[in-house]
Amino acid sequence: MKLSALALTAFLFLAQAAYPQFRSENLFYMVDTPESFESFQKNAAQISIVCPQTFLVSKEGVLTGSVDPRVLKIAKANGVKVMPLIVNKGFDQQLLHDIVSHPASRRRSIGMMLEYARRYGLDGWQFDLEGLHISDRDSFTLYFRETAEALHKEGLQLSAAVVHTFENVGGPGMYQRFLYENWRAGYALKALSEIGDFISVMTYDQHTRRTPPGPVAGIEWVEKVVKYLLSEGIAPQKISMGVPTYSVHWFADYTEERGGFSNGRQVGYDRVQHLLGKFDAIPQWHEKGGCHYAFWDNGGVYEYLFIEDAESLKLKLGILEKYHLRGISVWVLGREDPRFWEVLRKRVVKK
Repeated sequence: MKLSALALTAFLFLAQAAYPQFRSENLFYMVDTPESFESFQKNAAQISIVCPQTFLVSKEGVLTGSVDPRVLKIAKANGVKVMPLIVNKGFDQQLLHDIVSHPASRRRSIGMMLEYARRYGLDGWQFDLEGLHISDRDSFTLYFRETAEALHKEGLQLSAAVVHTFENVGGPGMYQRFLYENWRAGYALKALSEIGDFISVMTYDQHTRRTPPGPVAGIEWVEKVVKYLLSEGIAPQKISMGVPTYSVHWFADYTEERGGFSNGRQVGYDRVQHLLGKFDAIPQWHEKGGCHYAFWDNGGVYEYLFIEDAESLKLKLGILEKYHLRGISVWVLGREDPRFWEVLRKRVVKK
């Protein structure tokens, strides 16, 4: 009996050593769908912050939206902070310019953030203001500073979701220049990290419908982004690393307006399994990307599927631990591989 107990103790010790747990602030985004709500309800015990994408801001700085009372109830019962996203609809660049460049719009939106926070008992807000042009960099930083000062006075947190980047130049081609001028360079990353409580870096969408098929968040690319942020002097505890739960399916498409073109669509893990079964496709491991992928013939044209699952998550959590980052920001609840939660539970402790 004693020998069995000793053997069990040794086994548990070795198992823990093989998967050392790391303290992580687990931020999860959710949208207003049954799948997203059900995932939050089922897994709230492993979530530190939930960010519902339910509020839009107009060019006049008027916020519209609400928070599902069931989300508030579940969050309170599980010690989950609630920090909704504030979004410029369609990530419209002109709309965002109008907001950040007009003092009255900025003030009005800040006042409404405070009022909604009181109404719903929120813990703070996250800016998900995208399509930011390089010319609006200073205005956006000022808006973020004004918002942070107002929220901090009320004991509320503020963070920003920022688009991935790994260099401060235009890049090798026109596509990279497009990203730099319209999506990346408008964020003063170090300043934002110091003004707010943290930044959520969108280390996903490496490849999209605008690009050839490839990993959603290749492991080498994710690490490259993280290393760049650290080299810019951003403190590790201010970086929440983006993690995708969605995969992307590339296929040949056609419209009357555009004719034939290559398209890419985000899909959840249930759709991944449907596509693999429908086309009798066998996933392969992509060593450089650190993910599974599959391809098949459909009407004489190859389709591609790059998959985010439990195995790709393990590698990303390794980066979290390696660089001692604040935590993860996961897009989005309801699309994940069911094994996602088991991996997360084994590898990290919620903080």
